[in-house]
Amino acid sequence: MFAQQDEDNGRQAQNVAGRRRAPMRRRVHNDDEDFVAHLQRMEDDEGDDVPDFDGLPDETEGMGKKKLAKLQAKAEKKAAREAELVEREERKKREAEKEKEREAERERERLEEEAEKERLRKVKEEREARELEEYLKLKESFVVSEEGCDAVEGEEAENLIMRFINYIKENKVVNMDELGAHFGLNAEEAVKRVKQFLENGELTGVMDDRGKFIYITEEELEAVAKFVNQRGRVTIPELATYSNRLIRLDAEANAA
Repeated sequence: MFAQQDEDNGRQAQNVAGRRRAPMRRRVHNDDEDFVAHLQRMEDDEGDDVPDFDGLPDETEGMGKKKLAKLQAKAEKKAAREAELVEREERKKREAEKEKEREAERERERLEEEAEKERLRKVKEEREARELEEYLKLKESFVVSEEGCDAVEGEEAENLIMRFINYIKENKVVNMDELGAHFGLNAEEAVKRVKQFLENGELTGVMDDRGKFIYITEEELEAVAKFVNQRGRVTIPELATYSNRLIRLDAEANAA
């Protein structure tokens, strides 16, 4: 009888202990469910929030390895994506700065080119205006010995200028006194006209100290220049000898 009573008391004590342990087991079970639900909510949040494993309870040790690896991979992927976005933005900024510098350089070169073109245009206009002025003065100054040295104007003056230039080219070597007499000029005026034609490029040649002008063609000048460049150092006698062979002085020989 007493044995039966002791057995009943033992069962009652086990039931009481069981009831006391049951809430604890349910509480642990509930904590596990809350933790898993928390992780799932973090995973479903479109990757905006990375789970902080350091701040979670130690129950991560009880999670499945696949689940934990998946969350860790997701966190690493998000961190890599953010780092890539930062690098991309920095790269875009650097490229924008380089493009800005290139654009500034192109603009500077464009302005310099326009300034150079404008400078050359002005130089050309000034040269043409100066040449025209000299030509007009030269045309007005020509006279003929006939009819009392009347001034020559218009087309007749232009024809006279061409005759003056062609006369020098054809004779090769001309005396200023003879040139002036032929065109109704004194020697000083003839020298002045020849110098004007030398300046504007209508004639090429040299004037000696005896009052003679030697016309030299462009081809002859190039030949003399080539001789000097090939020889390097040339003495005056050598240059004179070689020039006499290159430059025809037939008119001078005829005059002698």
